[in-house]
Amino acid sequence: MEAEKTPDRIPIRDLVRYFLRLGLVGFGGPVALVGQMERELVGDKKWLTKEEMREGIAVCQSLPGPLAIQVGIWIAYIRGGFWGAWAGGWAFILPNFVIVTVLGALYVYFGGLSLVKAIFYGVSPAVIALILHSCYRLTKLGMKDWIEWALAVAAFAITVAVQAEVALVFIGCGIVGLLYYGSLFRARSTTSTTRAFLFAVPLAAAGAAPGGIGKVLGELGVFFLKAGSLTFGSGLVIVPFLEKGLVQQTHWLNERDFLVAVAMGMISPGPVVITATFVGYLVGARFGGSLLDGFWGSITATIGIFLPSFLFILIVAPILRRYRQNPNVQGFIKGAYAAAIGTILGACVLLGKIAIGDWLTALVAIASLIVLFRWKVSNPLLVAVTAIIGLIAFPLLKPEWVFVK
Repeated sequence: MEAEKTPDRIPIRDLVRYFLRLGLVGFGGPVALVGQMERELVGDKKWLTKEEMREGIAVCQSLPGPLAIQVGIWIAYIRGGFWGAWAGGWAFILPNFVIVTVLGALYVYFGGLSLVKAIFYGVSPAVIALILHSCYRLTKLGMKDWIEWALAVAAFAITVAVQAEVALVFIGCGIVGLLYYGSLFRARSTTSTTRAFLFAVPLAAAGAAPGGIGKVLGELGVFFLKAGSLTFGSGLVIVPFLEKGLVQQTHWLNERDFLVAVAMGMISPGPVVITATFVGYLVGARFGGSLLDGFWGSITATIGIFLPSFLFILIVAPILRRYRQNPNVQGFIKGAYAAAIGTILGACVLLGKIAIGDWLTALVAIASLIVLFRWKVSNPLLVAVTAIIGLIAFPLLKPEWVFVK
């Protein structure tokens, strides 16, 4: 059967090589990245079965933290073990960390990047198309009967109504799936002893920073640990949390800087929450007064936002692997997976309001969707072409709605 065609173990060097490449050329946000992993690792490389991929998506959507990196860690864990998860996960993050840190330094040094608006103008509608195309592939992967579609519709409606991805939606749909598909409802509560460790690592990074900036970096690390530990769904759902904390409460950033940071996450490859790296650089450089201080800020924020994902997956994955054939576990996964599909589509509606604001962006979104379904072009090529469109069209059309909330 299909499960017999997949290897039990993948060498760590192969995992690192794959995730370095994915982190460098994987565009389109969390859903597009998950879709790319499904296409390449289930369809092309045969590293995973459809069932393993579906389980990973459902579990990661039910846990706090960004979706794409957690699915990557999940895959690296089940094929490379504990050390494979650490190596593959950080390999996934590294290329984007380097890119965004360099962009942060340029942004601080030159007092802003005028090209960001133009690139965002062209690329953001293509990102919507990438999400929709990937979501279509994910529905083919795991949606099999009417109850799953009913749960997906309910999750979609709640997401659009509340204008956020709600953690209870995943849990509620998982419970419905457990009751419908499983045979026994057993609620287990687990307690974690990792909280001290969660806070210690970014604080250690902050403590290594020179001078009086250590206090600010410590606060920055704690802030992003909370963001990575308490926000559910795709990486995009973290944006409202960051805006409230960074702009309204701490006043570390103004509205313009924050929107530029979000744009960096959307138009760069790899996980969208790499926005944290850009934010960390800006805060470190401005409070410390140098580009080197910005580098310390980017390291602190990056560790803070991603570390909880590693720990959640490494705690949950061994338990789930042990009981993966249990009908109740399978039922919960089916319900949570359906919720994931619904909330992804709901988030796409919310993001569309930001990305599509005139006839050209609507045309780019529709054309990108047609190209993806008909010719199956690569994500980097689509992003490059739409970035060029943005660079040409933005100074001509001068759309004032871009970067306006």
